[in-house]
Amino acid sequence: MHEDSRNRKIDSPELKALARDVIRLSNLFTREREKLPPGYLTDEGLRRAYIHYFLPANINKIHTPLQELSLHPGNILLKERLQILDLGCGPGTAILGMLKYFSSRREAGHPLLDFTAVDAVQENLSETITQFTHLSRQRPIKASLITSKATVERFITRCRDKNSYDIIVMLNLLSELFPGDPQGISKRIQLLKRIMDKLLTREGSLILIEPALRETSRGLLMVRDGLLHEGFHLYAPCLTEGPCPALIRPKDWCHADVPWEPPELVRDIDRLTGLRKDSLKFSYMIFQKEKVSLTDRYGDSYRVVSEPLVSKGKMEFYVCGRQGRRLVTRLNKDHSGANEPFEKLKRWDIVQFNCIADEAGRVRILKESEVILLNQ
Repeated sequence: MHEDSRNRKIDSPELKALARDVIRLSNLFTREREKLPPGYLTDEGLRRAYIHYFLPANINKIHTPLQELSLHPGNILLKERLQILDLGCGPGTAILGMLKYFSSRREAGHPLLDFTAVDAVQENLSETITQFTHLSRQRPIKASLITSKATVERFITRCRDKNSYDIIVMLNLLSELFPGDPQGISKRIQLLKRIMDKLLTREGSLILIEPALRETSRGLLMVRDGLLHEGFHLYAPCLTEGPCPALIRPKDWCHADVPWEPPELVRDIDRLTGLRKDSLKFSYMIFQKEKVSLTDRYGDSYRVVSEPLVSKGKMEFYVCGRQGRRLVTRLNKDHSGANEPFEKLKRWDIVQFNCIADEAGRVRILKESEVILLNQ
């Protein structure tokens, strides 16, 4: 598109109106989160903002946990049929993301995807049906969809399909449950326990995805520790089932940051609003009843949980694994062929270090150290 025509497009009244609604919804998602009403997508402007700006990014967030589940030793994503429950489905965001993921896989056959979408707002369910019908016609995959208008608790109470779901997903829902309740974390833990006990198959997975804000991410980490205490197991992303070290200091939290190429409309809205959606930032957890985790594949390894910290004469990263959260340092003078991958690390990589020095709780990369990126 020529620059003149692009400028005319950005100056259009329709796009400016959409951008205003995007700002309004963005504020409700972040600085005004306590004002976010449960049925916010019934507002036509907010709904339009979500569909055109937030949905294109959010449908891709489910891909990271699904990719990690594809490494499960039981090949659980290769079943002939997968029963998938989306609780608090909104306009079908997670369902669309799963359709996109499974239809893009290179395996010879795809499982039959039986989706159940649950939401308390009828407009959300209607939008889910519309989006599902449109995308499933474009994608070479067999899938079905049924909807249920109910709150999460009501659905659990009246659901008769006990322990029948292979995947249960809650996308951007957990932090909206029990808002402002001093006992909110413990109530979320007990609700999730009921969900896993009653609805999840023995080898099934509960996927929780939350915004990458400090408050929502820390809430998810507290739920993590609570569910582990209840006897459930964490498949991913953590490489340890010990207490989360990010909860030690009140200012710490943990989230993924995945590269993403936004479509043209999202880039145009970013130019108008000053927002930036050039990557996918979110927090997630995958819980299971059985003790299986990514450590079965990657062994004694670390997850990179920071951006590169570059200062005079050195580069550092925070990493997290069985030994907790560690600061790893490589002095520039210690650069070598064996440790060269260190400078190419990015947040959320899984890495292994050999021949390192442990100096007062810090890990130092030496010339002879080997840095191995495991999740290429």
